[in-house]
Amino acid sequence: MLGTFVNVVAILLGGIIGLIIHKGIPERIADTVMKGLGLCTLYIGISGCLKGDNPLLTILSIAIGAVIGEAIDLDDKLNKLGLLLENKFKTEGQKTTISEGFVTASLLFCVGAMSIVGSLKSGLLGDHEMLFAKSMLDFIGAIIFASTLGVGVMFSAGAVLIYQGAITLLAQFISPYLGDRTIAEMTCVGSLVIVALAINMLGITKIKVMNYVPAIFLPILLCLFIN
Repeated sequence: MLGTFVNVVAILLGGIIGLIIHKGIPERIADTVMKGLGLCTLYIGISGCLKGDNPLLTILSIAIGAVIGEAIDLDDKLNKLGLLLENKFKTEGQKTTISEGFVTASLLFCVGAMSIVGSLKSGLLGDHEMLFAKSMLDFIGAIIFASTLGVGVMFSAGAVLIYQGAITLLAQFISPYLGDRTIAEMTCVGSLVIVALAINMLGITKIKVMNYVPAIFLPILLCLFIN
């Protein structure tokens, strides 16, 4: 778990620095930077979508995942959690919500091959090098996103702890189901969710991104049946 713990600390430290910077950024500049981050997020999402090679698997994952997400209504539950935290942690003049910062950062920090492969290596071999490298990237990302999205970004550290920690602890049991192809397809589906997130950040529409999150894990099952 060392690699995951370092990753969590890196996000928290980056978030703190970002919040300090946030206080000195005028609203006009913050809004422009926010749109720029939206464009960068869109780029990250599109790049990740190219990892997959089976459109049918992606379509099924998104469709089934959306049904599951809507049935559970993860977006609503997250917003309720955000409201509970809002009164305690929302800073004066902050335009974004706790849940917005949390969802944005959590998806960006959790989706991708480095999270999965790094956690597997950490759990199976005690090799934390990939997670250490990811920690540095997430540290920089946390500074940038917390400077515009606020304190919600720091709560993503909890999501990283649960997600990467679970993969690390269960590595010997789940590694047979997480081959290169499955990881690539998970990255593809997750990146498509990031594209939806970017569209929200750019103010083009308002997609309930959290309700698509179950789709990220469906390739684990679908890859067993779809070649």
